[in-house]
Formats: sequence, structure tokens, C-alpha cells
Amino acid sequence: MTGVDILVIGGGINGCGIARDAVGRGYSVLLAEMGDLASGTSSASTKLIHGGLRYLEHYEFRLVREALTEREVLWGMAPHIIWPLRFVLPHHAGLRPAWLLRLGLFLYDHIGGRRRLPPTRTLDLGADVAGRALKAGYGKGFEYSDCWVQDARLVVLNAADAAAHGATILTRTRVTAAVRAGDRWEVTLTDTETGDIRTVTASLLVNAAGPWIDDVLRSVTGMPEARHVRLVQGSHIVVRKLYDHDRAYIFQNGDGRIVFAIPYEGEFTLIGTTDRDYSGDPAEVGITKEEVAYLTAAASDYFEQPITDADVVWTYSGIRPLYDDGASKAQEATRDYVLKLDGAEDEAKLLNVFGGKITTYRRLAESALSLIGEALGFRGASWTKGAILPGGNPPAGDLAAYQAYIIAHRPGIDPDLIERLVHTYGTKTEMILAGAAVTADLGRDFGAGLTEAEVAYLVREEWAKSAEDILWRRTKLGLRVPREAAQDIDAFIAGLR
Repeated sequence: MTGVDILVIGGGINGCGIARDAVGRGYSVLLAEMGDLASGTSSASTKLIHGGLRYLEHYEFRLVREALTEREVLWGMAPHIIWPLRFVLPHHAGLRPAWLLRLGLFLYDHIGGRRRLPPTRTLDLGADVAGRALKAGYGKGFEYSDCWVQDARLVVLNAADAAAHGATILTRTRVTAAVRAGDRWEVTLTDTETGDIRTVTASLLVNAAGPWIDDVLRSVTGMPEARHVRLVQGSHIVVRKLYDHDRAYIFQNGDGRIVFAIPYEGEFTLIGTTDRDYSGDPAEVGITKEEVAYLTAAASDYFEQPITDADVVWTYSGIRPLYDDGASKAQEATRDYVLKLDGAEDEAKLLNVFGGKITTYRRLAESALSLIGEALGFRGASWTKGAILPGGNPPAGDLAAYQAYIIAHRPGIDPDLIERLVHTYGTKTEMILAGAAVTADLGRDFGAGLTEAEVAYLVREEWAKSAEDILWRRTKLGLRVPREAAQDIDAFIAGLR
């Protein structure tokens, strides 16, 4: 029976972040994810590394400050998948007054240690290019900074770095039982593809199952019925590109909520999100007609070009497992994280991870390791701040110069393909291009520049096991690749095994 110090349940951003931090401090770690990495909440975000401007209204000052501080930390760790983004906030007469917006943005600029990101400025939307896509009634606006992230890739890179430090990462592996045996857990793992069963022991379990956290407590550990999590559905729509500049918009709505409109994958605009309480199986979540109507109406209130259901080319929905703080509205529930350590002095310990947001995952992991250190004994100091994620180390920190270098030294390979690869894999691009002099050397093109060489890399290095893993999580090429190509990709993957 294999034994580890820590067994992490859940391959989302919190689980992978904790696994990476823990193994880097010297603990032996195994992570088990019942599906694919980032297949739940972590791939259904609004794709932002941000402080959360609207959280200031709910007095979440600690959370906002921590998140603002993390923006530039994460950007420095993964500049190939995280980059700055400017947000345009039109002033809407009759909603929040201009003085209140200025006050909030002043706090946003100054409480988080901003150094590299540019500050807020006031816009004349009648003269600025950002106003051209908007209705004529919007004259004043504000522009501020946050960052964009390829969310599922951030999860995978944390898992990859954890594995590089010695952690075992098991996908398509469900934890089906966990029983305390003195100061150890006896854990049963079931391979969801083959049905194979194995047993491992662990000194401590981390329950980072996201929307399934209460289900793990009940069905895996056999603990009494627990309801610590408020499940909140957030949905997004994607439409063809609505404007030509590279800034995003943040729109206020009459119900107090906000909606983002963000440049997405070059050819599209991402609009979201919603906030509605959810009940049922988180795996079955899907956008509702009411949510589509809400998002199209909210965006149409601002954009000159009305948006209809027919304009929607893709939708996605996710469940945010928020800590249930008794808030009356879904949008008012705290986005902060809560960590609870369970177990008597002589018992194996269980650390439950409630809530959190992608921006603060690294700080959440540090907090988790403080509790783990108290339970198992401290091993090593905090180390992840500034520790570069795989692919995030272009020479002199200049990703553009690195991209230009690759293009110059591989003139036979499509430069647009190289640009996409660099902004997906960073310096790992050279592993995909190894031995290729011309684009055809990369093998069959399944569509949109997705080649056999790239698919093989994702299977070999990033735990991809299906076309869905590749088209909708490791990349977002599902928006461009023909649907029928998925069968060809799955057949190719089967041949690699």
C-alpha cells in the first residue's frame, strides 16, 4: 500500500495550487481528480486576474487588497498566459454616481501595491475610440487596469510544476472512500476509465473538490450531512467580435450587478457573468434561456449594435462553490476563502477548502500550508511567490522578443501559428516545434493550426486524454476547429497510447 503525506482531492486551481506549494516544501503529495484538470469551476471563469472592483461595495477590503497584490505576482509567474488588460467603465446616469466610481477606482489603484500596471484615467467617450462601439448617450467613462488569464492553462501549469517537483497527478481518478485508521487515512482510488482500484494511505486529506466538497464529506468520508457551500451559477456567452480595439468593458446594470465584455480569442467577444443560486448536480450545469436574455439585454443597453440570441456562437456555465455566509443574494455572497481543519489530536487530519477565486489561489495555498504545517510539522518556507510556472521564462522576461526570435529562426513555420503557440506554451513552444523546419513537419492539421505535434505534446506533458480536453481546456480552438475533427483527434490520441 503506497503512502504519502498529503492526498489532494480535486484538480481545480485550489487543489493544484496546494499540491504545488506542498511538494515544493518537501511533503510527498498525490492529487486525484475525477475528471480532467480544470474540468469544473476553474475553466468556467470570466478569465480575469482582478481585484474585484465591485467587492468594495460589500466591504471585502481584505480580499480585494490580497487580489490586487496578486495580479502582478501572477503576471510575472506566467506572462505567456496572463497579460494586462484595460477596462472601460462608462458612467451610467441614474446608477452609481461619478464621485463614487472615482472613489472606488482611487482605492483600487492604491490599496494593492500596483507597480507595473498603469493607473486609472478619465475618458471622454465622445472622442475616445472606446466610445465608438457604445450608444451616443455615454459621454464620460473611466479606464483602469486588471489582467487576463487563460484559466484552465493556469491550472494545468500548476499541476505540471507540482509533478516536476515530485507530486503524483492522477486524472480520471475518483476518490471513492476514505477511512481514518488512527493517524492515517486509508483511501480508495478508482480509475473512472478502466475501473481499476488501488488503495493508498495519507497523513492528511485536502478536500478541494469545489462544488462537490460537501458530497466528498458525505459520501467519501462518511461524515454527517454538511452544507457549507452555496452553489452559485455563473454563465457566459461568446459572440463575434463587437469592436476592434483591445480594451474590455465593465457595464453597470440597474439590478446592482455588473457585466463584462472582453476581447476573446482574437475573433470574438466574451460577455458575462450571471449570478444565480443553483441546486442539482454541478456536472449538469448549463446556461438558461433567462441568462442568455439577461446577458444580451445588459450588453445591448450599452452597445450601439444590439445583441440577440442569434449572435451567440458559444456559451459556458460553471458553479462557484462559495462559502455560505448567509448573504441574501447570490451576487452578495463572499468570494473569500475559508479553510477548516478537521480531526482530533490523535486522528488523521482533513483540510476542507471552501470558496476562493482564481486570482487568490496562490495565497489560499500558502494559508493552507500554514495549517498543514501545524498538523504534520513544518517543512520548508513559502516559496511560490515569483517562482515561474512552466513556459513563463522567456529571456529577459520579454515574451515578444522571444516570439520574434522563434519566428526568425523558423522561417518555414507559419508565424501566426508560432504566435498562438508562444501565447499558450511560452518557452515550451520549442518542445512542440522540435525537429520541424516547415509547418508540414508538425503533422496533420486538425483545423485552426492544431497539429499532431501539438496534440502529442498535450497528451505527453499535460494529461490530455480527449479532444474535449484539448479543444476546450488546454486551448479554446473548439471555437474554430470543425466539430467533426473531434473524432479524428480522439482517434489520433488512441493511437498514441
